[in-house]
Amino acid sequence: MKFTETILKGSYVIDLTPFYDNRGGFARTFCKKEFQQIGHAKEFVQLNQSYNTTKGTIRGMHYQVPPYSEIKLIRCIRGAVYDVIIDIRKNSPTFLQHISIELSAENKKMIYVPEGFLHGFQTLEDNSELVYHHTEYFNPEADAGMNYIDPAFNIKWPLQTTIISDKDKNNKLIDNTFKGI
Repeated sequence: MKFTETILKGSYVIDLTPFYDNRGGFARTFCKKEFQQIGHAKEFVQLNQSYNTTKGTIRGMHYQVPPYSEIKLIRCIRGAVYDVIIDIRKNSPTFLQHISIELSAENKKMIYVPEGFLHGFQTLEDNSELVYHHTEYFNPEADAGMNYIDPAFNIKWPLQTTIISDKDKNNKLIDNTFKGI
């Protein structure tokens, strides 16, 4: 694996280094020793899979409030998505800044999302699937989100939105009382 830190401190794009032979391919997607080199010390306690049938679907922007903040490791295993993370850490020099990356089954990239970030994505192909590793269990009382079209983020979603949950569509916009987590 190759770890490349993004402009948002603590977040990484991870390129897998597959091995190919006449059988096909093999790639390691997690190695505790390699992740320790970027400062990862927490245990992944929950793995989730997201299946999305329709191109243009948006899921996001999600996070869990402290003390249930979580690190996420996200990989697309089928299709392709436009993945977005936003820094909402109070006192961070990149507060409210975001990055986006295409994750796809073809490019085999992963994104490492530290605590204190929003996460969301838009599907670029029908039948796209993602696998998420989480360092915290899902806690409905800690589940939170912000609006995916908030002007404060200025995200340029690549496609027209085709499907979005009522919950995600109705997340509030940031106001001047939000100071981060």
